[in-house]
Amino acid sequence: MDRLLTSDLAADPAFLLARARAVTSGAANVRLAALGLKVRSLSVLWLAGQDLGPSQRELSEFLGLDPSQVVALVDELQGRGLVERQPDERDRRSRIIVATVDGRRLLKRALAEVRAAGDASFARLTDEQRKTLAELLLKVAFDREP
Repeated sequence: MDRLLTSDLAADPAFLLARARAVTSGAANVRLAALGLKVRSLSVLWLAGQDLGPSQRELSEFLGLDPSQVVALVDELQGRGLVERQPDERDRRSRIIVATVDGRRLLKRALAEVRAAGDASFARLTDEQRKTLAELLLKVAFDREP
């Protein structure tokens, strides 16, 4: 594999981003498996547990997932008693996703696992490099400055 690191592909930012995502998500999914979660379902639970009151549409747009995927993730989490759909005060036609007490409890445990996986994945980076990476990814992912 080292021989392939000299390829043009290995210098392509889009490829490197996809590869890094696969590596980091894979490591996180291994740690989350014992909790019955994956990175995608954790992402929904994480946003629902921050008192932001995201709608399913907002979750879909923010996470870059098809709305049907978000519905399936919310259904699964709701079936486990981890989130609930509540009326949206801003739009009566919409529902917001809110973490339950059990969901918040599981979220706390899951975040510890994900952070441990992240620490292992990013161990070769200094704190400053991690901060810079996050700032650059924010620009790419959301066209926003930190």
